[in-house]
Order: sequence, then structure tokens, then C-alpha cells
Amino acid sequence: MSKPRATGNRPAPEAAGAIASKAGRGRRSGAAPLNRERIVDAALALIERDGLEAFSTRNLGRELGCEAMSIYHFFPSKQHLVDALVDRAIGSLEFADERLPAAQRMRAVSLAYRKMAHRYAKLFPIIALHRLNTETGVRVIEKLLRIAKEATGDDELAARYFRTLGYYLMGAGLDETAGYAKGPSAAEPVSSEFIERECPQLARSARFFQRAQWDATFALGLEAMLAGLTPRRKHGRARGGR
Repeated sequence: MSKPRATGNRPAPEAAGAIASKAGRGRRSGAAPLNRERIVDAALALIERDGLEAFSTRNLGRELGCEAMSIYHFFPSKQHLVDALVDRAIGSLEFADERLPAAQRMRAVSLAYRKMAHRYAKLFPIIALHRLNTETGVRVIEKLLRIAKEATGDDELAARYFRTLGYYLMGAGLDETAGYAKGPSAAEPVSSEFIERECPQLARSARFFQRAQWDATFALGLEAMLAGLTPRRKHGRARGGR
């Protein structure tokens, strides 16, 4: 009788016992026992140090001092591990006291989101695009929607505001952690002299694009977003009294 074969990233069923034993035997001498938390810690450290392109179970196993297959004893696939990394990041968001005004709480969690993006800068492209459809993710979404509903008093506006604020936070996070300054450049970029001569407004504005100016720029955009967090009757008057 032929043995069951492994499919995708998941080990074959008969390997489960061997994996469990390798999870203990494969560690470096004196290392802490292998568990989910230690694997997530090591994966986050690996990504922040070497980037997403270096993230593989083989490299992670090397960091942990175990066989890559040992990781599958705790995470059935690499995607399950990625979900856990996103959960760790998004679950670190702090929400302000519910007794505070809704706009103040939304401001606080927006600032917390930006800090989280920088804390997990190299993982953030995945965080930003992840659907957040894990238990941790949907609970965070629920909290944000409740704040928006409290402020607007309307389910539709709460949903639209949540999405609009998400556009801003994800875009700002991507730009600051992996965006414009680190993005692809033209093969032959124009010179500073060209910009001074042909694009004088850009030349005058350039200093405000520097990293030292990011806080002020983010604050300007966030306050503009929060200004829209108002009850439906105000939005109705703005649209012609509907």
C-alpha cells in the first residue's frame, strides 16, 4: 500500500507524530520550547530584519533551530502563520476609553494604527491588503464600526466612513513604510536643476515631503477625515437637505 502524500504546504498525516517529536528534538540546546508564540515572534523578527522576500518556513526553521516541518505542527500551512502574524499586529491596536467622545476615540485608534504600521513596517504591505477575516480581524473591524456608528448615528454613513478612513490609514501607512521614497525610480531621473527651472512649485514644496514633516502631514489629513465624522442630519444638509 502506498503512503499518503503531502499536499501543498501541509504535511502528510503519517508525519504528524514525527513532526511533534522533531519540534522538541530539533531545537538548539538550551532554547525555549517551540510553541506558537515563539514561532510568531521569530517570524516577525525575521521579516523586519530581512524583509518579506526572505520569509520562508525553511529560513524560519533555521532561526528557531528546528526543521521547517516542525513549524507545521503548530501552523497547518504558511498562510495560517501569516494570519497569525497579521493578528499579532492588528491585535496590538489600543482603543481609548469608551466614555470618551467618538471622534476622540477614532483619533486615538488612527494614531495607534499608524504606530503599528511603523512597528511592523516590512510586514505592513501584507497587513494593509489582508482581508482581516480572522476572529481577531473582524473584532477590530466591529469596534471601529461601532465608533463610527456612535458618531454618525447611521449604519450606511458608519460603513462608508470606516472604508474612507481605511483608505487614508492604509495609504499613509504604505507610503511611509514602503512607498514613494523606497519605490521604483525612473531609469534616468530628472536633475535638481531641471526641477528648479521647470517645476518651481515642486522645488518650494520638496522640503515638506521629508520624513521630519510626516507627522504634521498625517495630522492634517487625519483631522480632515475626522471632520467628516458627523451625524447624518449634517450630511443631509450638505447634500441639499435630504
